[in-house]
Amino acid sequence: VVIPHAGMAALAETQRRRIGPGPGDRVLQWASFNFDAGFWDLTLALLSGATLVLTDDRAVLPGEKLRRTLIGRRISHAVLPPVALTATDPDGVLPGGVVLSTGDSCTQALVARWAPGRRMFNGYGPTEMTVGVTMAGPVRPGEPVSIGEPWPGNEVRVLDVDLEPCRPGEDGEFYLVGAGEALGYLNRPALTAERFVADPYGGPGSRMYRSGDLDHRDKDGTLYFTGRADR
Repeated sequence: VVIPHAGMAALAETQRRRIGPGPGDRVLQWASFNFDAGFWDLTLALLSGATLVLTDDRAVLPGEKLRRTLIGRRISHAVLPPVALTATDPDGVLPGGVVLSTGDSCTQALVARWAPGRRMFNGYGPTEMTVGVTMAGPVRPGEPVSIGEPWPGNEVRVLDVDLEPCRPGEDGEFYLVGAGEALGYLNRPALTAERFVADPYGGPGSRMYRSGDLDHRDKDGTLYFTGRADR
């Protein structure tokens, strides 16, 4: 996936505004650098003046090993998928810090376990939008778990099969545009043409990324992830 520099700048600015890491904070590098989430960890730390904490793969296995690493390495900020949050006891972890759930659907049960005692966010976004495109939070126990609103510089559209906007509460496919939108897939013109389609709501030559995800908006414009269009 070919990502523009503008997408990286938008990512760093969103991290600064919404999460606010800085000198003295310690960010866990949980994801491999082979995955887009690894780039999120990297920018969250190094573009804010925080410390990026590296470990070996075994030290971050979900469960007790991850918990011991979070406590022992004094981690203040961690980006973890729901599967890791489910398997790990939050007691004593990230006190007063930040946890961001991303990569899969975050449930109310996870929010009830992890939100108390720390700020918790729920993020959404594919590699094709420079790691992410929306964020909700801080999320709170007892409230519906949304994926929030678009980052500054990005726009999301929930459209039906005719590319018409869906009504509030109506599921539609997620189409994404903005500063983070990728240029396409390297040396794969057919796949690029399939996923980056003409934008009927933009200017001449503009495109939007067809995510394949189903979502809906509530009456206030907040976004909720529903599932995949191909399942």
